[in-house]
Amino acid sequence: MNKFRRAVTNSFQFKLFKLKDLPLAYVAGLRVNELNDSQCTVSIKHNYLTKNPFRSMYFAAQAMAAELSTGAMVMDKVQEALPTKISMLVFTMRADFSKKATGRIHFTCTDGKQLDDLIKTVIESNEGQTIEMKSVGVDESGEVVSTFYFTWTLKKKHSKV
Repeated sequence: MNKFRRAVTNSFQFKLFKLKDLPLAYVAGLRVNELNDSQCTVSIKHNYLTKNPFRSMYFAAQAMAAELSTGAMVMDKVQEALPTKISMLVFTMRADFSKKATGRIHFTCTDGKQLDDLIKTVIESNEGQTIEMKSVGVDESGEVVSTFYFTWTLKKKHSKV
């Protein structure tokens, strides 16, 4: 298990990570419920800090949780690629909303295999690559509330001599 996955799965270490690198995620109460080789699930609760005037979760709070479900997986895979250093950046994002988000919403990304293949290509080709990753948000009854698509760019960092 790499350093990033250990930190994310340890509640105390993840709180420190959020405070240092993702303070808004800390304030909103994002939780990484699962991170493994094939998927990542992040949850967020509809509450005073994440609400909108329409008695549901603000779309930006949903986007933050959905992005973390894809981004945590990318960070985990980039960490596994060490000593090869790879940069990562969100290039585009789009979303579909199908229902009011209330209660605890779980966003799950299951694109681990495709990401493994892409990172292998990045390392072998020395060229930047993109991948569109999907995160589906479901409420406590299992109904889909929103679906997010994030296009990530990954590129091998070249050492300066």
